[in-house]
Amino acid sequence: MSRISQRFAERKQQGRTVLVPYVTAGDPNPHVTVPLMHTMVENGADLIELGIPFSDPMADGPTIQAACERALEHNVSLRDVLKMVSQFRQDDKDTPVVFMSYLNPMEVMGYETFAQAAKEAGVDGILAVDLPPEEAADILPVWDKYGLDPIFLLAPTSTEERIRKITGVSRGFVYYVSLKGVTGVKALDVNEVSTRLSQIRSLTDLPIGVGFGIRDAESASAVSKVADAVVVGSAVVNRVAEHARQPEKINKVVGEFLASLRQAMDKS
Repeated sequence: MSRISQRFAERKQQGRTVLVPYVTAGDPNPHVTVPLMHTMVENGADLIELGIPFSDPMADGPTIQAACERALEHNVSLRDVLKMVSQFRQDDKDTPVVFMSYLNPMEVMGYETFAQAAKEAGVDGILAVDLPPEEAADILPVWDKYGLDPIFLLAPTSTEERIRKITGVSRGFVYYVSLKGVTGVKALDVNEVSTRLSQIRSLTDLPIGVGFGIRDAESASAVSKVADAVVVGSAVVNRVAEHARQPEKINKVVGEFLASLRQAMDKS
């Protein structure tokens, strides 16, 4: 059982929903990331989604695009992010880490070289947002060889056939994008999300994480009642951005925010 699957099984047994915060590695500078990862765990994060800075993050809205730009100003590379995970693992052997990336950085490094390095660093899963399952036939065996869980996205528009195809190649959990469009926009309809999750659950036993549109304790609490995991990205990155010139304040601000989500989710 992978570290991701084990964490979901543990939280399910405890009757708790998994909290998954996202941050862009190296934002606002490379020295912030590892301490921030530990702070997130200390304040209730069960799994960390770590974004690889990329120059053309087409699935992301302005908030995460700006985060990538800040990280790239410091020339943060994929190899740098792998080193961050290795450093994180020196003190945390249990919290799963999922890379959110676009294919280009992995392709440049070489899929096998990347997968081996990710495994050695302590990465548990990969969410490549521009990798549809139809184009993953050559990549998935490599990830499987190194024990990396492939995480795929489902959308509100996904058909039953599409859900079957995506869940058939996913491991760890599947990520349901609750809104159409890019990250950091609009508000979600929890009733609509609940209906869609019921449909997805009829087709797979995989845990389902819900992201996009979760901005505060109220929305996190509402989604936690219907999902196996709550994924919060732009709301965390916004708080990092607000203190980009005062990075010493980031841990406290993000920690307090995640603690408020955790508390609200546990009361649901």
